[in-house]
Amino acid sequence: MSTEDNVQTVTEFWAAGGRGDLDGLLAVTAEDIEWIFPGKDWPLAGTWCGHAGVQSLLMAHNEKIEITSTDIREYIAQGDRVMVVGVAHGKMKSTNKPFEDHFVFAMTVRDGKVAKIREYIDTQALAQAFDPA
Repeated sequence: MSTEDNVQTVTEFWAAGGRGDLDGLLAVTAEDIEWIFPGKDWPLAGTWCGHAGVQSLLMAHNEKIEITSTDIREYIAQGDRVMVVGVAHGKMKSTNKPFEDHFVFAMTVRDGKVAKIREYIDTQALAQAFDPA
C-alpha cells in the first residue's frame, strides 16, 4: 500500500470514531491490532489487543470520558507509519472536570488496516481532570 493509502485508512479510522461508528472503525482495524494507552494507575492504561480489546477500551473510555471536540491538526506519514497530531477537549464523567489533551497517535497500517496504535497524550491534563480533589 502507498503512503497515501495508509493516510486514507487512518482518516477513515478517525472518521468512524468521530461518528461513533464501531463497525466502521473495526472495518479498518486489523484483527490482531495492538493499542497502547500510556499511563499507570489509570483505568484506560495498558495494551489492548484484537477487536475485543478495542471494544473493551472504547467501552471503558466512553464510561469515563466525554469528548466534546477533537481537532486533527495534521497527518504526518512515511511508509506504513502515520502520525496523527491533534487536540481533544472534554471532561471526566466522574468529576465533571474539563481537560484539553494535546496528542499524537503513532499508527501503523498493514494491508490496509490499522495494526498498531501508540498514543502520546497529555497524561497530566487527564490525571488532573480525573482526580476528584
